[in-house]
Amino acid sequence: MDDDKALRRDLDRLLQGVDAHMTFDEAVADFPTEAINAHAPNVTYTPWHLLEHLRITQRDILDYVRGDDYKEIAWPADYWPAEDATANRAQFDATIADFRADNRALRDIVADPATDVFAVLPGTPGHTVLREARVTADHNAYHVGEFAVLRQVMGTWPPDRSG
Repeated sequence: MDDDKALRRDLDRLLQGVDAHMTFDEAVADFPTEAINAHAPNVTYTPWHLLEHLRITQRDILDYVRGDDYKEIAWPADYWPAEDATANRAQFDATIADFRADNRALRDIVADPATDVFAVLPGTPGHTVLREARVTADHNAYHVGEFAVLRQVMGTWPPDRSG
């Protein structure tokens, strides 16, 4: 396998959260509706807040990479829902679906042989698709792990879960 294909394959796996991490899909599987807006002890955000933060951040990076009329959003205010914001089951599921779609879109950009992952993105201070894919994967892995721990603390894993 040539270096370019190997790099793209590894970036794809990194963005999927496979190998050394629990995947996003594994973390959100069978999440109970009654816990979507619950708070764990000493935590100011809910499970939905955390997933929505993942979605917003990943979308922002995807928009940044695409570059077309990118509008920077304010950190940290625009990267999290309001503390008192709640979601119903449909909104929770939409957050998950949107996260998956944006993750697929970023993976498609990385996989496209026409994408030079080393080229500096226009209008950035030297950022590349490679950098943005790594930042996204890093951020996602961190918060997917946090979500898994939050589930453990809240007792929201299915009783028959293995692993």
